[in-house]
Amino acid sequence: MFQSTVYTSTKEKDYELLIKQLDALTDGEKDDVAILSNASALLNQFLQEVNWVGFYIWKEDELVLGPFQGLPACIRIASGKGVCGTSVKERTTQRIADVHQFPGHIACDAASQSEIVVPIIIHDKVFGVLDIDSPIKNRFDETDQIYLEKFVDVLVKHLG
Repeated sequence: MFQSTVYTSTKEKDYELLIKQLDALTDGEKDDVAILSNASALLNQFLQEVNWVGFYIWKEDELVLGPFQGLPACIRIASGKGVCGTSVKERTTQRIADVHQFPGHIACDAASQSEIVVPIIIHDKVFGVLDIDSPIKNRFDETDQIYLEKFVDVLVKHLG
């Protein structure tokens, strides 16, 4: 069964190991909730200095809370609202160094200081977003963005 891994190499090599673990963990699984549940747990175990890791799923023209690790969160988010809704509307990753400077930021957890949101697009349709919050300002850098986008690419291969 899956065991906790200690990541001790370079940031890039650790992310590559994480992505391989995700691919192996989800191989052959067809249930989206099961896949996203394990993906959020895997990220939560891997990432340091984060306070929320999870997914919002696009349903009936809004984002609806999906599997996550962290405190209770907002249940529904409209397109264009907050960091998650902006990511969906623009279909781009949003890497926010200071969420208090982001117009319209939705504060589900007052401890959150920075955030990264990666859109999940399957067959040119929005499936949802990967959302990660940190209690540290400027927590996410370009390396995080590159590898979290690769993480989502592996998810897309297994979802839907």
